Amino acid sequence: MTSKNRIAYGPVPSRRLGRSMGINNIPSKFCSYSCVYCQLGRTKDLTIERRRFHGPDRVFQDVEAQVASVEEMGGRIDHLTFVPDGEPTLDIDLGKEIEMVKGLGYPVAVITNSSLLGHQSVREELSGADLVSVKVDAVDEGVWRKVNRPHGSLVFNDIKEGLKKFSNRFKGSLITETMLVKGINDAYEIVEGTAEFISELEPKIAYISVPIRPPSEEWAVIPSDESIMRIIANLASRRTRTVPLVERELGDFTYTGDIKEDLLAITSVHPMRKDSVVEMIERAGAGWDIVEGMVRSGELASSEYMGCIFYRRALY
Repeated sequence: MTSKNRIAYGPVPSRRLGRSMGINNIPSKFCSYSCVYCQLGRTKDLTIERRRFHGPDRVFQDVEAQVASVEEMGGRIDHLTFVPDGEPTLDIDLGKEIEMVKGLGYPVAVITNSSLLGHQSVREELSGADLVSVKVDAVDEGVWRKVNRPHGSLVFNDIKEGLKKFSNRFKGSLITETMLVKGINDAYEIVEGTAEFISELEPKIAYISVPIRPPSEEWAVIPSDESIMRIIANLASRRTRTVPLVERELGDFTYTGDIKEDLLAITSVHPMRKDSVVEMIERAGAGWDIVEGMVRSGELASSEYMGCIFYRRALY
């Protein structure tokens, strides 16, 4: 299967999930949000319509094939993770796909922006996963609109109520992720409200993130250490286990036999730092001229952010 149509990629090193094999069940870039910090750029198809994209059989076959390739090479897989370059719950087949890939014998995770949790059907489908990561960037509606730039039909209170209902009934591991952006959702009164709401969800872990990869808006930058510590301390005071995600992932990006296809599949969802690309190229026994050729052809795009070079698939 070519990278243009490839659904499964990795495993990649994940700060939350260990060695995570990604499942890209949404074409680029269908999403209900257009977050100012998104590492994949602005949303081109802002939607809340759930529909069929690839179909469960196609998703399963691609994941099964990627798992087999990794197992044959002796690689490790900690989670099979629905984390596409869009919002995974827009896929109306998500529940069936979760059920099918669980049959491969690995824990299944879903990373969602929480926007469709107001729908009972979405909550029921997500309940089949072993781990669900939900986004809670702010609980002030004005701030939510500034940082997540949601589809105009989304109702903020429905999302918050859906989060509460899901957290009350979900039997697996629930984690939250909050992305702090300087000058938007990092003020004292804002993080205090966010921390209070997160604590009510009783997550296994509350992760606090900052933009460590090039964001869709150049002004969406990392807040001060004081702002980061403020929300961590607030959550800790509420007895919520809190983990900051302020450093890059550590570990190898998996090479499964075709370095060009692996790079395109991974960078379509997960921009890679130059040093990680260098390591992957060396493990493949290839030369840097492959990357240079992919940049010249327009397949990969490079950009500099915080003194580092990042590579991202350019053909969307």
